[in-house]
Amino acid sequence: MNNTNEMIVEFKSVAMNESFARMVVAAFIASTNPTLEEVSDVKTAVSEAVTNSIIHGYDSQDGRISILSRVEGRQVYIEIRDEGCGIPDVKKAMEPMYTTRPKEDRSGMGFSFMEAFMDRLEVESTVGLGTVVKMWKEIGVVKHHFE
Repeated sequence: MNNTNEMIVEFKSVAMNESFARMVVAAFIASTNPTLEEVSDVKTAVSEAVTNSIIHGYDSQDGRISILSRVEGRQVYIEIRDEGCGIPDVKKAMEPMYTTRPKEDRSGMGFSFMEAFMDRLEVESTVGLGTVVKMWKEIGVVKHHFE
């Protein structure tokens, strides 16, 4: 029996779909029998990535966001992709407290939260073409946040 499963979902880049993204990924990873804390971690990371796409990638304009999620055994992989404006300096954007929207009360902690709640995070971006956020988490491994 193959213990790998995969799903792809695409939706419009509007704020109301952030909760949909959280729930669809949470439901998809249920086969790994995650704890409530692990589900919460994944949902938070997905929420941050989708919100970044909506606010920064598309500047709250119409666009599409896709999520590819793969479960292999207890390893969860999540890829969130947009075709927005892209990030000119990914390293700078990933610095804690860095925000391009201080007047909108953006905390600049999105990537920091993704890193804290997932085991691994990679961000690829091309200006004018969009951004791909890749996240991995192994379910059933005890970790402490903000170590």
